[in-house]
Amino acid sequence: MTEQSKSEATRQKILSTGRELVLRGGFTGVGLSQILKESGVPKGSFYYYFSSKEAFGCALLEDYVAEYLAGFDALAETPASAGARLAAYWDGWLGEAASDGIASRCLVVKLAAEIADLSEDMRRVLDEGVGDLIARVAALLSEGAEDGSILVQPEPEATAASLYAQWLGAAILSKLSQTDTPLRQARADTTRRLFRNPS
Repeated sequence: MTEQSKSEATRQKILSTGRELVLRGGFTGVGLSQILKESGVPKGSFYYYFSSKEAFGCALLEDYVAEYLAGFDALAETPASAGARLAAYWDGWLGEAASDGIASRCLVVKLAAEIADLSEDMRRVLDEGVGDLIARVAALLSEGAEDGSILVQPEPEATAASLYAQWLGAAILSKLSQTDTPLRQARADTTRRLFRNPS
């Protein structure tokens, strides 16, 4: 392994460990010493990889957004109708178990309110990521209208934004209630809104 690839592997280890800790404790609730300890990285090494905790936060969110969008793109490219692909995406918010679902692993759910007032750079990374996701959902809504698998939405972008807001709110309420009922209600409502013959 080259020195550069070792450095990148260490940086990725810090980001991966940091994501798990932030998902549990929030951004301000996790200290650098805790991240480095659990990453197995010497304390003095952090600033070699990140100029500040805020820079680490931006990198953490950029890494998360890239991974999330890549996962969505992989799903969107599967050989099924646009409606089936979108249905699979919404089902992914629930997962087979609560801990497996998108909602429980979502940094937007965890951090949006916290970082909006904390860091303009972190807020921007997350906001742009959400915008990119909404555009992808809108594209599938349009594709589904063309292939007949989704009811025509006069304003696909607005519908996509509304659906995402609904699911994000449901995810927050699910965390609050410690049940998946809000997510299941969002799933039922999404089905009614998008599909001609909801099952």
